Amino acid sequence: MSRDPQPFDFASMFRIDVSPSGSTTSESEGNMAQVFVGLMRQLVAGQNRQNQLLEDLVNHMSAAQKQRQVELGQWKEANPDLSRACRRAAETLSRVQTQFLDSLTCEVSENEEALLDGEFMLNEFVDRFGPRLAHLNGVLQVLSQLSAMQNTANAIQ
Repeated sequence: MSRDPQPFDFASMFRIDVSPSGSTTSESEGNMAQVFVGLMRQLVAGQNRQNQLLEDLVNHMSAAQKQRQVELGQWKEANPDLSRACRRAAETLSRVQTQFLDSLTCEVSENEEALLDGEFMLNEFVDRFGPRLAHLNGVLQVLSQLSAMQNTANAIQ
């Protein structure tokens, strides 16, 4: 916004005049109304600024995502055989991941008491399954992105 809001003056809002020549009640109410109007203007100006910043952020992020999709589509067009191989590998690793998750959940079910009671057992479990699961998920994500259908890249453009 081109106009900066005036800072709020708490002193004028909570001032009590006890002198005989003090302001009348209607003047006091008018001052309070002006204070509240000023506060509301500041709130609206802040919300407008926040909305503008959010809009800029969304535009920036969507532009980067569109650029990434275009580059990915170009890579797939340049390497169609590799893209199909990535699809087959992703499907195979997805089945491997399913079996791995099945064994992980069986391990948790069989050792529930030990995992709840002992920190050592929990650490052993995380050390045993955590890195493999994280790495497998990362590889699957890359393979899935490289093998996604051509239509997704074309739809973004």
